Amino acid sequence: MSGAPARALDAPQTEGTDGRSVTGLWQTVLNGRAYFLGFCSLFLVWHVVATYVVASVLFPPPLAVLVRAIELLQDGTLATNIGASLQRIVIGFIAGSVLGIPIGLVIGSFPLARKFLEPWTESLRFIPSVAMITIAVIWFGIGEPSKVFLIIYTTIFIVILNTAAGVGAISPNKIRAAQALGASSRQIFFLVAFPATVPYILTGMRIAMANSFTTIVAAELVAANSGLGVMLWQGRMYMQIGDIFVALVSLCILGFVADRLFRFGVARFAGRYDVAQ
Repeated sequence: MSGAPARALDAPQTEGTDGRSVTGLWQTVLNGRAYFLGFCSLFLVWHVVATYVVASVLFPPPLAVLVRAIELLQDGTLATNIGASLQRIVIGFIAGSVLGIPIGLVIGSFPLARKFLEPWTESLRFIPSVAMITIAVIWFGIGEPSKVFLIIYTTIFIVILNTAAGVGAISPNKIRAAQALGASSRQIFFLVAFPATVPYILTGMRIAMANSFTTIVAAELVAANSGLGVMLWQGRMYMQIGDIFVALVSLCILGFVADRLFRFGVARFAGRYDVAQ
């Protein structure tokens, strides 16, 4: 007798769970279709403008660019240049974030440190990374260190400012509540202050990642032997319009994929911090 009610109670719960699963799956399908349609509309507009409005060899349609991209993939040129640019972006972005997060936490947590470090951050951040290309080449040459330095430079200040803003936005009531419960300074930092700052840190990293793509292209245009920026420069020098558009489309796709992967990682591993997507 006691087993029957239990089974009866279990049935609606299973149906509710299945219903939520189906709803979530359907929502995912709809979102995927919306993204697909968005990309299709982008390439459709490009095709119409390139074929019927401009109709110039200087503005090739998507199919011609796709054919050229396949040729560059087959001879290994495109893969080599994409790999070179991505390697520089990843190394510089990670290094800049690792350096920027603790500096931002220190600036936001300690007023004396803020007064000492703000002249550095508030003055140097107004020098654009493009203006530092010459200095980077003089200091590090045209090898990999100069490009990594520029990515670090463009990443670190954004991460510092967002992290410090996150610390400053912590409600004093949270700190007082933790102190009233007997939390030590270390516990307050790791269990209250840092979790409250995580959304700001991740937002700053996401913005810095986009700036990294811009900076690496500018750096490779001036001093590099490989990379998507080199493709753009060589395409301009030799009037290889197809190569230019292949590099531009590659940047668009890589940037989009990198941003989606970053958002997926945030949702998967930092969703409990209520980070805006």
